[in-house]
Amino acid sequence: MASTIPASAFARIAQLAADRRVHRAFKWLHLQEPQILRWQTDLVAIPGPPFGEQPRAEWLGQRFRDLNLDEVSLDSVGNTIAIRKAAKPSESRILLSAHIDTVFPAETLIEPKLQGTRLEAPGACDNGAGVACLLAIAAALEHAGIDLGCDLVFAGNVGEEGEGDLRGMRHLYEHSAFGDSIIAHVVLDGAGHEVAITEALSSQRYLVTVRGPGGHSWTDAGRPNPIVALSHVIARLSEIELTDTPRTTFNVGTIEGGTAINAIPEQASARFDFRSTDPDQLILLEVELHRAVEDAVLAANRLYSNGQKQNRALEFSIEKIGSRPAGRLSQESPLYDTLRAVDRHLNIRTQPRVASTDANIPLSLGVPALSLGAGGEGGGIHTRGEWYDARGRELGLRRILLLLLALAGC
Repeated sequence: MASTIPASAFARIAQLAADRRVHRAFKWLHLQEPQILRWQTDLVAIPGPPFGEQPRAEWLGQRFRDLNLDEVSLDSVGNTIAIRKAAKPSESRILLSAHIDTVFPAETLIEPKLQGTRLEAPGACDNGAGVACLLAIAAALEHAGIDLGCDLVFAGNVGEEGEGDLRGMRHLYEHSAFGDSIIAHVVLDGAGHEVAITEALSSQRYLVTVRGPGGHSWTDAGRPNPIVALSHVIARLSEIELTDTPRTTFNVGTIEGGTAINAIPEQASARFDFRSTDPDQLILLEVELHRAVEDAVLAANRLYSNGQKQNRALEFSIEKIGSRPAGRLSQESPLYDTLRAVDRHLNIRTQPRVASTDANIPLSLGVPALSLGAGGEGGGIHTRGEWYDARGRELGLRRILLLLLALAGC
């Protein structure tokens, strides 16, 4: 791997790492881990459910102001934006982002528990670690007085999780004043310091709803049951043999409906998530979904029509509630070369991966982008037992700082 790195890229990283101002930034990251962990703890104590991120956005905006970043603002969808200006006016910008939302609903009890370097709380790692890294990088740059060759935009974005459908990132590229000037984008997501998400995993999400007349389980027995029909759909899709090459997955994330055990439900719904490294596989799965729903509803109505009550049959709707585009960072990209040069300097083995992150949007638009962990370790992701351990975070922070400085032409 190292032999493919341009010598100029590795030499540039070595030169940067030897700079006394960079050493000052590294020293800040080493000595101020307690402060970084306090930021992280304060953040995760604030609920950040999908479409309810504003309290977190406002908290982050104040931290950006405390760190003397410029043009701090909340945009129309709730993203928190700030800029560290280049030493000289520049038309190019690098974007460093971390999503501030979590998968947990607003009513989730959040009581962060900090013991030493270990933080336990829903969202402690995903994405408390990424947001804390945003602040750490901004603070280290300010402390060291490092001049940048182009503007560095900091974004705490909304809408990465669940049905947010990357709305925060879409807005940044479609409607922000700087969307067309981004030359590279680094996404901070979760923990770790070796993995690099360089390929965007495509996904499609659907909400399937089946409706019927409902009724009493005894007196109206025989009326079609939406839950039964939906169960046939799920069973049929579960029998599809999904491919390993290209890798393709299917998941039923939620299923709900009904009011009582002795009532035929009037409605049932389920949310389906399809993912694949090949977009064509997603088209095939969408077709299978429509067929399964239509066939299940027709079968139920056919049985019911024997009683000459066709006017009280089942109906259905299929709504697309999420679509994440695919994309890939070229291995010949200067961003890729720079990352590998940084990793070689820090004795890190670069591990490219495929995943669905905020980087899907820039990669699908042809903007060089990747998603990195923010250092440390984490586990229990998307569960109430989620945790983050800051041991080893410093190496991840150094990796990100060197990468940004090299990209910014420092």
